[in-house]
Amino acid sequence: MDCRVVVEAAVPVFDVETADEAIRIAISKTGEMLNPDLNYVEINMGERTSPSGEELPPAFIAADEALVALELEMTVFNVEREEHASRIARKEIGQLLENIPLEVMHVEVLDDDEDANDSADEETTASDDESTTTNSTGDADENDTTEDDADDEILPEFEDLVE
Repeated sequence: MDCRVVVEAAVPVFDVETADEAIRIAISKTGEMLNPDLNYVEINMGERTSPSGEELPPAFIAADEALVALELEMTVFNVEREEHASRIARKEIGQLLENIPLEVMHVEVLDDDEDANDSADEETTASDDESTTTNSTGDADENDTTEDDADDEILPEFEDLVE
């Protein structure tokens, strides 16, 4: 099973005056730490709320220093369960983001049904193609001779290009 994992990171930023500046610097700083090893991790602004439910900006500024909440999303492939996916994501991201606290916010299981149906359709098409190559007596079908004729028409053009 494949899972989409969202991890919250608290990124410290120094010498900032506004929340927007802190957010831009935090995203840039996090991107530099993750790239090129984890360039597939998406970095988004986090969402914070007060205890009363009021929405707050993702950056908290005090004394020209900020703590910015970021959400880091990544897809983890071929895991047995959601807990396994969250451990892998936290380990992969945590190795590169030293001294930055991380918390797994949620894990979403991705649908594998569409991929399984697509591969089953491809297998069916491949087996249908193989079954039309010979008829019940073992002789070649008429479809094969027309395919061979088409191949013969293509090959001389290629040879002309090579010469």
